[in-house]
Amino acid sequence: MKTETAKPDKTETQTAPPLRGWGRFFYLASGFLALALGALGTVMPFLPTTPFVLLAAFCFGKSSRKLHRWFLSTQFYHKNLESFAQSRGMTIKTKLTLLGLVTFCMGLSFAVMLVFSAPIFARVVLGVVWLCHVLYFGFQVKMIV
Repeated sequence: MKTETAKPDKTETQTAPPLRGWGRFFYLASGFLALALGALGTVMPFLPTTPFVLLAAFCFGKSSRKLHRWFLSTQFYHKNLESFAQSRGMTIKTKLTLLGLVTFCMGLSFAVMLVFSAPIFARVVLGVVWLCHVLYFGFQVKMIV
């Protein structure tokens, strides 16, 4: 009787296996810290949520093959990040959705900063971060047709 071995998933062969020892501990600790900062970002207008959550996903993926496979199987990954991970590009719809959400969230944060009289430095930093998002995703990330 001949048994077939399962072929490795394409995403598994493209990524390095999770680290062991201190490296794994570092990525787990960094993942939980990034997740905590992302959670704080939901209630603190000057702290961005999305970059910290993506960093947490990256760190957890580096620390555990199971978590990495789970993240790659999520609809969020397939809908928003798969094309970027494979070809370093995005569709125009994905770009516009991303830029629209970033602009809305940062605009809301900026409005809250104005209402609560946040220091001018904080508002300038938020504006610079928004501008960097627009410049990077608008002009640096190639467009997939």
